[in-house]
Amino acid sequence: MEEKISLHDDISNIHFNQLDREKIEELIRKNVLGLHKIGIYSLKVNKKDFVFIFAANKEEAIEFFTNTFEKAPLNCHEYPLDFQIERGNEVITFREMRKEFERFPALAGYFRRDW
Repeated sequence: MEEKISLHDDISNIHFNQLDREKIEELIRKNVLGLHKIGIYSLKVNKKDFVFIFAANKEEAIEFFTNTFEKAPLNCHEYPLDFQIERGNEVITFREMRKEFERFPALAGYFRRDW
């Protein structure tokens, strides 16, 4: 905002001790960049079926599941975004897949475990 640094600056040339920490803390608290954490959650439908949902937290994932499938999931576990999965003939991470969505929560996929 004060044009002391820009997105194109080399981080090694930034003198962080010259920045106003109170202003930085206020900007972070107000979330002026609009950054929101989005995770990936696996929700169990039954013994074999699982749904993956991108959401801000576990509670949001469960609520989205319940509203979408009109029943509660058997469980809900967060996965790492760098977890790799097979999709068709490719291998992709949830982090890469998340870029394909503009709104959250979102249904990322469906998995059936064959025994």
